[in-house]
Amino acid sequence: GAQVTQGFELHQPQDKVSVAVGETLTLTCTTSGDGPPGPVKWLKGWGSGNQTVYDQTGSFPRVTRAVDGSNTDFTIRIRDIQPEDIGTYYCVKFRKTLDGDEVFQHGKGTEVSIHETTLLRSMVAAAVVLCFLLGLVIAVCMCRRKHRGEADSQCLAGPAAMGTFSPIPLRCCAGTPSTPSEVLDAESSHLPSQQSSKEDNYVHYADLQPLPTSPRHVRSPGAACSEYASIRVAAK
Repeated sequence: GAQVTQGFELHQPQDKVSVAVGETLTLTCTTSGDGPPGPVKWLKGWGSGNQTVYDQTGSFPRVTRAVDGSNTDFTIRIRDIQPEDIGTYYCVKFRKTLDGDEVFQHGKGTEVSIHETTLLRSMVAAAVVLCFLLGLVIAVCMCRRKHRGEADSQCLAGPAAMGTFSPIPLRCCAGTPSTPSEVLDAESSHLPSQQSSKEDNYVHYADLQPLPTSPRHVRSPGAACSEYASIRVAAK
């Protein structure tokens, strides 16, 4: 972790560092001996795509020096670490030239990673949220089906619960077998007007027998229930 040039040494001892999201990362770098004029910087990455993490003359809100103002200890602390901070960091000593600063020495690099437990915790939290949303959707669907089923059964259970007649088409026979009779469809007929009391006095008997079950018409869930039978007989 050290490079020696004309009595100057730069030490970057950390090979790998693992931290949790939100914690503070400490990167260690020290120098010894006399070096050429020039700053010491921290870079993330190497080559043309590197990023300056700390410079002695710049402003970096998340970064502070462990020993402020020191000329030999360039250890830094980066607070509130996030997943995008993952990478390899280099402590670099620059030398001033007429063309600008050029690299004089650099450390071997410190690889920064995020704790697996932190990533696992985030994945578990996301899975819990997804399960909750899925359960909520299933509950809403079941509730809607339940209400739809109650609306369908209400039309069938309503007349029986109120003590009214059963919605079964009936055959009416009055007097003798030769006596004419008329059967009206319970679904399509209208209620007949009430017969006069005079006609009622001439009815000897009325034998009501159930007809074969006819197919029911499909009703919408919110449709009202209205079934009845109408009977007319010929007076003797």
